[in-house]
Amino acid sequence: MLIIPQKYNLKLLPETTEVAIQHIKDSFQKELARALNLRRVTAPLFVLSGTGINDDLNGVEHPVSFPIDAIGGRRAEVVHSLAKWKRMKLGAYDIAPGYGLYTDMNAIRTFEDLDNLHSLYVDQWDWEKTIREEDRNLDYLKDTVRKIYSAVKKVETEIYERFPHITPWLPEEVTFIHSQELLDRYPGLSPKEREDKVAKEYGAVFIIGIGAPLSDGLPHDGRAPDYDDWVTMNSDGYKGLNGDLILWNPVLQSGFELSSMGIRVSPESLRAQLKMRGCEEREGYEFHRSLLEGRLPYSIGGGIGQSRLCMYLLQKAHIGEVQASIWPEAQIRECAAAGIPLL
Repeated sequence: MLIIPQKYNLKLLPETTEVAIQHIKDSFQKELARALNLRRVTAPLFVLSGTGINDDLNGVEHPVSFPIDAIGGRRAEVVHSLAKWKRMKLGAYDIAPGYGLYTDMNAIRTFEDLDNLHSLYVDQWDWEKTIREEDRNLDYLKDTVRKIYSAVKKVETEIYERFPHITPWLPEEVTFIHSQELLDRYPGLSPKEREDKVAKEYGAVFIIGIGAPLSDGLPHDGRAPDYDDWVTMNSDGYKGLNGDLILWNPVLQSGFELSSMGIRVSPESLRAQLKMRGCEEREGYEFHRSLLEGRLPYSIGGGIGQSRLCMYLLQKAHIGEVQASIWPEAQIRECAAAGIPLL
């Protein structure tokens, strides 16, 4: 649903916005790489269909696909994200525990409802890091989230130093809460309403446990069964070693998802999650076979929205102010009338 702020204050003109976007992207990826010991790699825009390599997101979205004449009409599909591809690269490059990789991921998601945060075009930093089996715990997850959050905070400060009228919003620390605790606290609210409530209270919150059914029988949000681990019991007594980083957005007066991430499935949790979703046939796919046979390293990884980070740090009302995409004509007119210029 499109949100039009009652009094939108355009902080930067489009020309200056382009300069600021470049600064954010250049600076943040350096901070991220430094914080998590990552090196940059080149990523594909599309992969072969039927290999199980593409990310299935919530497990129901359909990718853009096309036939390849040069290899007998086999179909390729534009990636949704690179969650599984990255883990295969960790193994292929034999990257040691404690180190990893990141890349620019570009995707086309034709099924998105186009609004302030959702576009047909998705750009994010996809990252993945090799870990030891004993690192598959909640403390390791939280430590990684804090490092990412610190990188965001540092770039927020840089933007303030360059454009002093864009004053920082983020709190000093990110707060952690499990999705079940959130349901217990606000049982009468929908998952999105719960996110808004807790994000407004704390400013920045990491919601743990996305994908497994909660006490009401429903997951907080969808998650495919074959990358994040959302079934393993953690040290807090809840299921899940993954989550979403949600910030409070004062412009939109709502929660703002910046990143989805998590410790990735082990062979045991992959089998359990595939069974829970009725997807056992995926065990025969290339990626899943490699994981089940112990040929892939344990890992943690996620995606961080590039346009979303720019939109948030530059205090924009619409993602179309920081990326070029296609929008419904009515939405373009409505935004223009409210002083929201879409690129």
